[in-house]
Amino acid sequence: MKTLFKISVLTLSLVGMSALANVAPVLRGEITKPVHHANNANLLTTPVAGVPSIRASISQVKTLPTILINADKSGTTKLDVTLIDDLLDDLAPNARHYPTNFPNRTAEHLAGQNIKHISDWIEPYANAKDASLDVLIRAAKINGMARNLNIGDAYSLRANNHMAKVLKLDPNHAEANFLYGMMISEAGGFSEGKKYLDKAVNLGYVEAEQSLAQADLLSDKKDQALSRLKALQNKHPDNTQITEQIKIVENGGFYIWNIANNQLNLKPVY
Repeated sequence: MKTLFKISVLTLSLVGMSALANVAPVLRGEITKPVHHANNANLLTTPVAGVPSIRASISQVKTLPTILINADKSGTTKLDVTLIDDLLDDLAPNARHYPTNFPNRTAEHLAGQNIKHISDWIEPYANAKDASLDVLIRAAKINGMARNLNIGDAYSLRANNHMAKVLKLDPNHAEANFLYGMMISEAGGFSEGKKYLDKAVNLGYVEAEQSLAQADLLSDKKDQALSRLKALQNKHPDNTQITEQIKIVENGGFYIWNIANNQLNLKPVY
């Protein structure tokens, strides 16, 4: 019920927002149009004799604040990316890095379907000549996950193109340097990716240091990877993820992002 309720709340919150050029895309099958009986009664609001009414209760209520971004540099078009940001946050532990790490094939498949959907939805805005940085960074993240899920070469190309555009707009964007370096290094370009990861580290992005350790490990530099992670652990003793990554390396593993995450509640796109 968690995901369904989040979407229902958001759907209601969008009522009356016709002034916006665009709203959040339909991602997970929420009802967006009235359901009518043969007598033209709206079954969502009007009971009909002989038709059972749905009764439900909801617990653990969670609402999502609406997130609006500029679609273009002028700010004339707004996009509601609330659902997109929520989905990206949910999927980050499972699909942000390659190889992906899902509890089962069903969850991986549903994640891929949602990622494809929102990638295709945001692509016209990201591909526009005046696309905003906010649109481009989201498009890069979405397509980076699509690449990790092996959905298709077209998504890898999108990820690369959009990330290059972000860095052209803001060369010192910490997360963009990390994401670009991560994508390159995880595809085997360790030397080229390291340039962007090093810059992200200098800009204070902790995850970039972890990705450097991953690159060390895949370059047969286990001792260097372990040393890097332990030094990072000393700087961030409360970061339990780094502690788990050290255990993976010490136990002979090669993928430090392979940390179990079963907290997924995804529905298919209809």
